[in-house]
Amino acid sequence: MRIGRNTLSFTLPDPADKERPLCYEPYVVKGGISMAANLREALKTATLLSADVARVQVVLDTPSMLVPIEQFEEENINDLYAYTFAPSQEPRKILYNVLPDLKAVCLFPINKDLYGVINDRYADVQFIHAMAPVWRHMHQRSFTGHFNKLYASFLGGRQLCLFAFQQNRFKFCNTFEATHAHDALYFILYVWKQLRMDVLHDELHLSGEVPEEELLMQELKQYLQKVYVSNPAAEFSQAPATKVKGMPYDLMTLIVKGR
Repeated sequence: MRIGRNTLSFTLPDPADKERPLCYEPYVVKGGISMAANLREALKTATLLSADVARVQVVLDTPSMLVPIEQFEEENINDLYAYTFAPSQEPRKILYNVLPDLKAVCLFPINKDLYGVINDRYADVQFIHAMAPVWRHMHQRSFTGHFNKLYASFLGGRQLCLFAFQQNRFKFCNTFEATHAHDALYFILYVWKQLRMDVLHDELHLSGEVPEEELLMQELKQYLQKVYVSNPAAEFSQAPATKVKGMPYDLMTLIVKGR
């Protein structure tokens, strides 16, 4: 189950079906009602949710923050998140994923009503932030080559997560609103300059739902020499998830590479 700002989808593996080993079902979210109410409706009508399932992974695309693992204290997550982000009008529960490879912990919220709907329906629930599998996958790839890399991953066509690594830690990570190519260009070049990256030798890697991809690539190549766009089919060796139309990159990464 993947839940974004205004998106909801369900995925169910079916290894017995060789032609379609993975079933993906987007749900049309109704405006004017909460995501919890949308999920209640989906639980009644969505085809995949009619299956007898007790365990579910819930991928959440909500604002996240990273905490160094050595400074993480579970009892402080609510205060820490509230201090970092503006107060919310809706009741929320703060969740977290430990990222041991990166020596960090990702904090992220879920609406309490939505949390209740999910836990009332399923006996075993695992909550995963949408960027967690992408961070892990890109970190593993970052060891190839000899030059620094900046990663730009787009979520839902609206958000841009920019991040870089230094050995086994985040060197930089932040998320920006970027619905248009020029927004993305501004933030990418700003962070590139902030990190003092080399325009001739260092690399920029784009992934996800890149807005106005052709235009953005044209603009980026005026400033940077090495710009690459992820090709999931090649990257994940033609895995079944890469052949599913409309599946978000973060969900593909989770299915193919794990969290």
